[in-house]
Amino acid sequence: MTNKAKILAISGSIRSSSSNLNLIKAITELTSDIFTINIFEGLSGLPPFNPDFDNENVSKQVTDFRGELKDADGLLICTPEYAMGVPGVLKNAIDWTVSSMDFSAKPVALITASLSGEKAHASLLETLNVIEAKMTLETQLLIPFVKTKVNEAGKITDAETLSAVNKLAHSLNELIANDKK
Repeated sequence: MTNKAKILAISGSIRSSSSNLNLIKAITELTSDIFTINIFEGLSGLPPFNPDFDNENVSKQVTDFRGELKDADGLLICTPEYAMGVPGVLKNAIDWTVSSMDFSAKPVALITASLSGEKAHASLLETLNVIEAKMTLETQLLIPFVKTKVNEAGKITDAETLSAVNKLAHSLNELIANDKK
């Protein structure tokens, strides 16, 4: 038996009934044979990024977040688009990793699932590129009109979306496997 890859999943929405959190739950179930997924729940607890505090005395929340990133074989980010951009809490979390380079060469799958999501997706891809996250075209997915494709029970109800998510998950697994070689 092979070891399952450890994935840290981050929802860009902190709403308890978020479609993105429901999507992560669906992916957790769909990929239980290849991934062990840990959902990061501390996004709203991270302090606002301030370079003056990004030193040896950084907060416990930031230290814990960075530790979870380091322990993961790969990352799954599922985010909505807010006001044509990346949700502030997600961007704040990523900003805390710039100096520590926790995303550098880390395999990442990005799903932007929103009403449209194109602007946030493009912006977040640029940010992930700058911080040297390891991604391919196959580990990126835009899911417009997500509420019609993922239900509140954490099930993907649209066949095309289900196929695309499965392809993304297997592409992330390949990226991780190649990274370990």
